[in-house]
Amino acid sequence: MAVALVTGGSRGIGRATSLLLAQSGYKVVVNYQRNKSAADDVVNTIRGAGGEAIAIQADIADELQVMAMFVEIDNAFGPVTALVNNAGILFQQSTIEELTADRINHVMSTNVTGYFLCCREAVKRMAHRHGGNGGAIVNVSSAASRLGAPGEYVDYAASKGAVDTLTTGLALEVAAQGIRVNCVRPGLIYTEIHASGGEPGRVDRVKDLLPMKRGGQPEEVAQAIAWLLSEKASYVTGSFLDLAGGR
Repeated sequence: MAVALVTGGSRGIGRATSLLLAQSGYKVVVNYQRNKSAADDVVNTIRGAGGEAIAIQADIADELQVMAMFVEIDNAFGPVTALVNNAGILFQQSTIEELTADRINHVMSTNVTGYFLCCREAVKRMAHRHGGNGGAIVNVSSAASRLGAPGEYVDYAASKGAVDTLTTGLALEVAAQGIRVNCVRPGLIYTEIHASGGEPGRVDRVKDLLPMKRGGQPEEVAQAIAWLLSEKASYVTGSFLDLAGGR
């Protein structure tokens, strides 16, 4: 049985992905850090449609919490066969003069270290050399990794640049172990993350600058993630799908 872990699975792209994977037959683990009610809502929606899902609270920046989460999944559903590294944070829009080491390290510990830790635990369960049956990982990066997010989130953009490099390196490292590793790079998507940066209406402010003249929906990103995890993408690894309206 396919078991999918979606980090940051309670809202935005994570929520849309969790719901879509459940419709596709996965047992879904909805990871969240703080918002239990949102995670429970996703789980209840999946169960109400006849699917299987559980919610697990864990801060992916904390190594022990990540390890405990994977053991809990082992016990509930069996080993993870699909990992969606989606949890991510950003802070108030800022130029570099206002950045502090604490903020930078906080962003990196969740957006980079957290992805590494989840990949590590997933590979331990998926890799042929560990007796696994293979699997698929999709890292959620951002168009910011290409564009740099000047004057807004250079720290966040840099963290997503690291995610891109992790994707490339890990894809090569585990290809012969039956594990595919790919990446999606969303652009301006209608999610709550913009409010974290102090501008909830950011997408509407800048959408006319995009070739497609509109922001994207979480469900559009989820479709790409689901495809990359599926057997339809069985010969795809180390690849990047940009979902940024042409930008």
